[in-house]
Amino acid sequence: MQAIVATAPHAQALDASAPGALRKALSRAEARRKWRAFALTLPLLVFLLFTLLVPIAALLQRAIENPEVANALPATIAALDGWDRKEAPGPAAYAALMKDLAQLPDSADAGALARRLNSDVPGARSLIMGAYRFVPMEGSLESIRERLIGKDARWSEAPLWHAIARNGARWTPDYLLASIDLQRDAQGEVERMPAEQRAFGSILLRTFHISLVVTLICLLIGYPLAWWLASLPARSANVLMILVLVPFWTSILVRVAAWIVLLQSEGLVNRGLMGLGLVSEPLALLFNRTGVVIAMVHILLPFMILPLYSVMKNVPATYVRAAVSLGSPPLAAFLRVYVPQTYPGIGAGALLVFILSIGYYVTPALLGGADDQMLSYYIARYTNVEVNWGMACALGAVLLTATLVLYGVYRRIGKAELSLG
Repeated sequence: MQAIVATAPHAQALDASAPGALRKALSRAEARRKWRAFALTLPLLVFLLFTLLVPIAALLQRAIENPEVANALPATIAALDGWDRKEAPGPAAYAALMKDLAQLPDSADAGALARRLNSDVPGARSLIMGAYRFVPMEGSLESIRERLIGKDARWSEAPLWHAIARNGARWTPDYLLASIDLQRDAQGEVERMPAEQRAFGSILLRTFHISLVVTLICLLIGYPLAWWLASLPARSANVLMILVLVPFWTSILVRVAAWIVLLQSEGLVNRGLMGLGLVSEPLALLFNRTGVVIAMVHILLPFMILPLYSVMKNVPATYVRAAVSLGSPPLAAFLRVYVPQTYPGIGAGALLVFILSIGYYVTPALLGGADDQMLSYYIARYTNVEVNWGMACALGAVLLTATLVLYGVYRRIGKAELSLG
């Protein structure tokens, strides 16, 4: 009896400690579960890091990086320190320029320097390469200056020296400013470009206009089609959904080439319209805005239908029938009861189509004219033709910023709708 009484407090202590031990065990099990989940997603995170985040960071860095002048002309930049920038600099700057050119490892560095300065001052390429061919140039400071001016009188003018002084820093806002039609003057102050040099503002507006038109047409076509698919039995809807997904299985280049065949003057579309008597002569449907919009709508329409269909499948059809049974006209019931419940699908589809549209390159390049090219065309041009990576990355940063702003607006609107709901 005494043994039983003696062990009773010990048993009570075990019972008291049991909940704490159980909580610790559950906490350790939850931690192990989280670590296992993290380990499973780690390869995907690493993949996204090296294929998405690192390239984006490199793009943003290259948009403000300006190494060509700073690496090639350090003595010249030092000689221009304190220059009033009103007239051409003194003889010391000319001598420092020839010294820097003489120390360049090879002509490729001189070519990179010439391309960079030529983007700021037309004709700078010939000036730099002409001076590079005459290194080394010995003599007094004044004699070097006179010999350079004697070979090309433009050396006595200030614009090229302004460009060298302005690009002396390794980091520059010039590319980003130029992408929105701004520039720095000779004193470094930000100002608007002259009217004849402004281009990217109108190109950006054109990009947004085409993307908005394509998005609205996709919504007008995709909404009734998605509603019809959602109202069909599951078996029929699945069969017809295959037809919606067929464009995903065909290359964009193949589809664009098919539209070129269809939309040309002797193509199937014009022949059909003329055969029906709707037009008396072929319509201009190719190499203009019309052809670009038609092809982009065809390519991007599935991206509108799929989000709408996924939302509409979860909207009970009984809501509209109940509204009609309570006396509401069918059209009013559809617009006031059914449509508001599909707003998430409309927002998701419109955002997806619009973001994909603003980055389009192949379709406008093949089907559009000179006034139908979007911003991505000029990114490709600066990358492949003019080899101006800074400007290409700055334009890419503009598109990235526009995409993030649109996504932020969509998220804010979505949160507002949820709070109101």
